[in-house]
Amino acid sequence: MILNNLTMAGTDDPVGIRIINDKITSVLPDAIIDTSDPLTLNFENALVFPGLINSHDHLDFNLYPQLGQRTYGNYAEWGRHIHKNYKPEIAAVLKVPPVLRYQWGVFKNLLCGVTTVINHGKLSGLKDDLITIFEDMQTLHSVGFESAWRFKLNNPLNAKLPVCIHVGEGDDWRSFNEIDQLTRWNLLGRPLIGIHAVAMSEKQAKKFKALVWCPESNYFLLDKTAAVNILKKNAEILFGTDSTLTSHWDIWEHLRIARQTRLLDDEALYYTLNQNPARTWALNSGSIEPGKDADIVVAQTKKGMRDYHAFFSLQPTDLLLVIHRGNIRLFDETVAAQLRTVDPDNFSRIYINGACKYVQGNLPGLMAQILEFYPRANFPVTAVDVK
Repeated sequence: MILNNLTMAGTDDPVGIRIINDKITSVLPDAIIDTSDPLTLNFENALVFPGLINSHDHLDFNLYPQLGQRTYGNYAEWGRHIHKNYKPEIAAVLKVPPVLRYQWGVFKNLLCGVTTVINHGKLSGLKDDLITIFEDMQTLHSVGFESAWRFKLNNPLNAKLPVCIHVGEGDDWRSFNEIDQLTRWNLLGRPLIGIHAVAMSEKQAKKFKALVWCPESNYFLLDKTAAVNILKKNAEILFGTDSTLTSHWDIWEHLRIARQTRLLDDEALYYTLNQNPARTWALNSGSIEPGKDADIVVAQTKKGMRDYHAFFSLQPTDLLLVIHRGNIRLFDETVAAQLRTVDPDNFSRIYINGACKYVQGNLPGLMAQILEFYPRANFPVTAVDVK
């Protein structure tokens, strides 16, 4: 596959990209590098960047509406409140079989250009058919909610796995103290990846390999977010969406909120989606260079937009092409005429805010199945053909 006439996100450098099988084999500083490949795609005013890495999602929680109606002191207070006041809403979603909820969580990410998602919670049981579902870690919910967390943290059978855990999700002493409890009991010195870290201090951050910043979820629950401008001195900063229980389905909305905080500059925020998580999770992706997995997104740029402004102004309607491990997973209708070697029967036609996209798999069929169990499901896409 050849991708011609692209602009690299952040640098505005013109590039052409060659992909063979599941790897990027060449990236040349020319707009057009070749036209001989049977699958050669030519673009105009198009931005290219590595497939996004979402470092925190609960894939099976993305059918929920946002639950909660005030500012909370910490995650435990929020949890008690929603389980007391939103029992019907929670029960309605739980009627949907878990496998269908997980599958929708995958599509939610793919529609935004996410090619790798770190799933927090029970193993999904899904294959990496559409995007990479990273679960090669031990997930603990939190010091407050995870039963026998000390034993699980220090189980020698899991000693080589990183530990991914919600920490500092609050604006109170309890949330701060839970971080110290966790690090004191990390007797095996396991690599810790902390989620949220709103209550975390610069000193506490030294005990963590990485921290996942989820600003929209933080503002919804706590009206406050992590001081990543300080925490970044001692830990790698990654980016996560959390689930629709506390945030918008669209990661680009999260990124705009993050950018408005000015806690990270544009380049640093950009790297929380690719290079930083690729290092943390030991992935062969996160950058567009020879030898890397071909996880690539191409998007239409808006007139007059340059450098990182062009990237952070994107939304799902702008995505022209999503490639995962060398395979096209999503494409815009404007690209369809060039995809002569792609079998259209493997894709479903959908609309996102009026923009026609083709996504691999039977998304309309999945939506129909979910609606049988949960008629109030609110999807951000419109399906045309139910297979």
